[in-house]
Amino acid sequence: MIAPRRWLPHPLLSLLLLILWLLLFNTVSLAHVLFGLLLGILVPLFTQRFWPGSPRVRRPLHLARYGLVVLGDILIANVEVAWLILGPVKKLRPAFVTYPLDLREDFSITLLASTVSLTPGTVSADVSADRRTLLIHALDVADEAALIAHIKQRYETPLKEIFEC
Repeated sequence: MIAPRRWLPHPLLSLLLLILWLLLFNTVSLAHVLFGLLLGILVPLFTQRFWPGSPRVRRPLHLARYGLVVLGDILIANVEVAWLILGPVKKLRPAFVTYPLDLREDFSITLLASTVSLTPGTVSADVSADRRTLLIHALDVADEAALIAHIKQRYETPLKEIFEC
């Protein structure tokens, strides 16, 4: 007998693919459910060798809190960016900031870079080859050190607690 983990290596991804397939076609017909299930099984199965090892979540409640913090920050940043864009252009102080990384795991660094990019007004531009710095472009930088401290406190420290400690 084949172990379920072997033919369904990423069950949550499989479920997500099924749901997305049904949402794309806006129907729950038998044919679409079966095809969505087929995609949900085959895509993860054929791509599993390209996936790195699964990250270990050391503090699941911290992960939930992190998600809420990021969602709140995205909402607030949307308003701030809209205010900046609708105001005088002279007020904008765009800058590239070299952010020193304390994170060491590729997954954690990727999650931090994604979080920075998801938050309006900032974009992760590059990760150094040695994984020690992250190049960030920010729309309005009054104080580079304050931006670095904000990202460390709001995002990097919680990610380190969740995935690396």
